Amino acid sequence: MPALVDIRRRIRSVKNTQQITKAMKMVSAAKLRRAQDAMFAARPYARKMMEVLSSMAARAEQTAHPLLEQREGERILLVLVTADKGLCGGFNANILRTAVRFLEERNDKELQLEPIGRKGRDFFKRRRWKIRNEHVGLFQNLKFGAAKAIAQDLIQAYTAHELDQVYVLYNEFKSVIQQRIVVERLLPIEKLALSPTEPALDYIYEPKPADIFAAMLPRHVEIQVFRALLESAAAEHGARMSAMDAASNNASDMIERLTLYMNKVRQAAITKEIIEVVSGASS
Repeated sequence: MPALVDIRRRIRSVKNTQQITKAMKMVSAAKLRRAQDAMFAARPYARKMMEVLSSMAARAEQTAHPLLEQREGERILLVLVTADKGLCGGFNANILRTAVRFLEERNDKELQLEPIGRKGRDFFKRRRWKIRNEHVGLFQNLKFGAAKAIAQDLIQAYTAHELDQVYVLYNEFKSVIQQRIVVERLLPIEKLALSPTEPALDYIYEPKPADIFAAMLPRHVEIQVFRALLESAAAEHGARMSAMDAASNNASDMIERLTLYMNKVRQAAITKEIIEVVSGASS
């Protein structure tokens, strides 16, 4: 039977851990609010831009812009968005598992990775797939300029025929307790599937279609990369908030069980001493 001092020491240790998890939950809750505001502000613009440009791309020729050129090549790049830190439940593990499955399904292709976040970088650094570029520490102070630099690098590689397809894999924020893993093709630009019964109508362009595509398609890629980063940041804070709340509740349960066990040990010790005193008096 352990000594009372050991049990008290363990209870004190669990209480200290609980204070840390509660503090981390509060910090994540504050960061989540800011991340949610930025994400909800970017969502409508990004989705409407995707809808309009996909519709325009469906009616345009592939030669209208290099980013519309559909290729059946072997060179595929996966942009993987993970967190820089852990302690956020299955946030990183789920997306890494999905990334491995995505890559293994395309083993016959020439695959490359571009991890955004320390967890993804560290995981694939020890794997067989080639890392083209890595981005660590972006979520400390997430700005549009970082997403723009990544997007411009991808656009340059695609237009230079270094890549044939670019996909982005990230956690989409659904709620504080739920994230949805999303795999989207970033390049070439997805085309809207037109119904066979829909009349073959086109837009009236002003200025020329080439000028519109040259201005809007790179901007579209930048916005989609930025939206993926914002979604991942909000989902990370939500997952960490839920994980720390669960950890705090588990610590409370453990403290309760240890306190009950400590009281039993103390009662047993007192009973033993009383028995010894009575026995000594009787003898």
